[in-house]
Order: sequence, then structure tokens, then C-alpha cells
Amino acid sequence: MNQILKFADVQLYYDHVYALKGVSLEVNEGETVALVGANGAGKSSILRAITGLRKIKSGEIHYNGRRIDAAAPDAIVKMGIAMVPEGRRVFPYMSVKDNLLMGAFTRSDKAEIAGSLEMVLGRFPRLKERYSQAAGTMSGGEQQMLVIGRALMAKPRLLLLDEPSLGVAPKLVQDLARSIVAINRDEKVSVLLVEQNSRMALRISQRAYALTTGSVALSGNSADLLTDERVKHLYLGGEI
Repeated sequence: MNQILKFADVQLYYDHVYALKGVSLEVNEGETVALVGANGAGKSSILRAITGLRKIKSGEIHYNGRRIDAAAPDAIVKMGIAMVPEGRRVFPYMSVKDNLLMGAFTRSDKAEIAGSLEMVLGRFPRLKERYSQAAGTMSGGEQQMLVIGRALMAKPRLLLLDEPSLGVAPKLVQDLARSIVAINRDEKVSVLLVEQNSRMALRISQRAYALTTGSVALSGNSADLLTDERVKHLYLGGEI
């Protein structure tokens, strides 16, 4: 299996405070990998480091065999990495359609952009129903579908998801979980999933890393971690 992302002994500080203390992890092509852990464990810091939003202190980040830890965020997007940030940052006064098209800003292939749009609307029928509606008037779950769809419009090979279930109604959490599985399987997009709903994250991923205060405490196959007593005790608070 080809490795699409490699994090090697990465250290990252916020104002002299360690956010990541020598973290190493990898994502293989076609995988969904989960990052679980409490608030402040360093999960989101890993995503910010990958996307170039935070510069690392030491270590290396490789994407598709190329070192990227010195690259600019826009260059990283063009390489094929898309991130869905925590907090559903839609353009509230723009329509669903225009929000989605913003995701394709790095592309110029009009026919393929139209194909991507059709794929996203097929994946998320609610977005098709609300195609001309202002994004800010939709529910939290619908906005989460929109930002995931917008990220897919960039045609990524690696999709980074930061807390997609946060603040979403339980029924829509299940829909989102199924959508993430389908995106990984059908669109052949590798996924790195940061999620506090650890049970959901472990059920829809193949492998996982459990973080504690900036370090990897446990890692392995998600199915094994679901039944690991240490993981049950520390992390399995979420339900799906």
C-alpha cells in the first residue's frame, strides 16, 4: 500500500508551549485514519501543521513522497490536500451553489468542475434541495455537509476533517459518518479524521492514533482499539 502522508517526529510549539512532542504517524492511500483524544491533545495541531497553517519546530512532513512542511498553504491545497476546519466556516450570505464553487478555486477545468458538482450533490441530496438558499440559513448538520462538499470540489487525494460531528444533531451525525465512509470508498479519497466522538471515529476508520497532551499514546487497527480497555476507559464517551 502506498503511503500518502508521513509525519516524522514532528514538534510544534504555541508560544513556548508544546502542542506536538515528537509525533509520528502515517496515512496510506485509500485509508481512513482517525485521530482521537481529549481537547488539547494535539489533534487539530496535526491538521494545521499538514496544511501549513502552523510551522513546525522540527521533524518532517511528507505528502505523496514530497516534503511539504515548508510549503505555503495555497500550494498544499494545489497538491491535493483539502481541509474541513472545525466550526463549519461557510460563506453565510452566499448560496449553497456559490459556496461549493468556491471549493474549486484552484481548478480551471470547467467540465470536470461540473462533474464534481454533480458528484457532491448526489452525495448530499440536502444540498441539492437547498441549492439556491443562503448557506447561513441552513442547520448545523446541513452546513457541515456543505463544507465537506466544498472541500471535495477541490478534487483532493487527502481529505482532513476536523471534528465534523461537533454540534450536529445525532441523526445527522449518522448521515455524516456514512458519507465519510462512502467518500473514502467511492471517490478513492484518503481521509484523516479528527473526532472527539471516538466511538464513531473508530467505527468508520481502518487505523487510529490516540493522543494525550501532544504525544501518541496508542495506535493500531481501529477495530482492535475499539475493544482495548485503555481506550474504552480514556476515550469512548461518544455514541453513534
